[in-house]
Amino acid sequence: MSIFMASLLLGSSTIAALAQYSDNPLQKYTISVPGINATFIPYGARLTNLYVLDKNGNSQDVALGYDEPADYISDDQSVHTYFGPVIGRYANRIKNGTFTVRGVTSHVPENEHEGHNTLHGGNLGYDQRNWTVVSANATSITFSLLDAGYEGFPGRVVTYATYTVSAGRPAPAWTSRLVSIPLDDEPTPIMLCNHVYWNLGAYVSGAGSTVLNHTLHMPYAARYIAIDNIEVPTGTIGVVEGTPLDFTAPKQIGRDIAQATDNTCGYGCTGYDNAFILDRPRSGGPESRDVPMLTLADGKGTGIRMDVFTNQRSLQIYSCNNMNGSIPVKTSQQHGSVEGPEGGKTGQAKYVEKYGCVVIETQQWIDGINHSEWGQDEYQVFAADSDPAVVWARYEFGLL
Repeated sequence: MSIFMASLLLGSSTIAALAQYSDNPLQKYTISVPGINATFIPYGARLTNLYVLDKNGNSQDVALGYDEPADYISDDQSVHTYFGPVIGRYANRIKNGTFTVRGVTSHVPENEHEGHNTLHGGNLGYDQRNWTVVSANATSITFSLLDAGYEGFPGRVVTYATYTVSAGRPAPAWTSRLVSIPLDDEPTPIMLCNHVYWNLGAYVSGAGSTVLNHTLHMPYAARYIAIDNIEVPTGTIGVVEGTPLDFTAPKQIGRDIAQATDNTCGYGCTGYDNAFILDRPRSGGPESRDVPMLTLADGKGTGIRMDVFTNQRSLQIYSCNNMNGSIPVKTSQQHGSVEGPEGGKTGQAKYVEKYGCVVIETQQWIDGINHSEWGQDEYQVFAADSDPAVVWARYEFGLL
């Protein structure tokens, strides 16, 4: 029996057995339909596995993570990779850990770059919280989290994360819907995202050990948010044309990566870690979700293609520049001997190397709460009398 079929059967039996949901934050929950299945744990409302079919009809786990759920806790206490969780209350970076919303200044922990900025919500963000399973069936699961003012963010917020898999539309898809509802009159910044590390090659071949041969296409990302050498926005909006950041036409991630240096991913770094602005077609609104904002494909290996639809106005792309071969590849991604790039057999991919993955964060403009000139409050500041903050993303999987 294939891993894929076993996971489907396990998912059905697991959901059926959990009419009374476990309070174990490391309990695995699997949802599935033909062609796709996904596994989650309540710790961080986290995606741990996502299986889709490759060009040969074999199931491949295209999301990075750990075999054992407890390893996510160990990771958070050491290297803190943010494998697969919801990020919040405010994703990405906040300059100096400080922001002013409607005349009130707040300060949250500066947990990056020796205290110069806040990353992904502070010391103990949504990724390290135990979410509650409030609903689950064979194809969908919903987690909830009550944020009572974590890390010094103003006001209370309740968030629901609903994950669904579907068999067609027209391709197998995973849909994530994050809905955050402020409970107090006090306005507060909210910017959530899913933080999944992808490798569509699933480490099947030698070339699949990195994403350098993956083709990335962001047709509506002609602008980006310029950053300083610690990856905090400078306030400048740049144009990708003529730079390594230009993916408005399909391009392999590795083609220009050697030229992607300090101004793209911080001091001493080579690679991508950038917020791309999404300027949608005139036929759609600023948050329309009827056309894909990004396509990622592994043409030289599995043939898997992923189209990303979202209502968000920015995409943060991180090319795993800091991976160094110290984190193991999951058992589901170890395929025995693989063929090397110049022929012959190499050992199986046992560890995640530099550029061994890519993170795609669907979110609003990074540090928009500190740049009033950008006019982002409508999309980033919420209160009890406002609409909820909704982050919607769908990942459709097909073949080239």
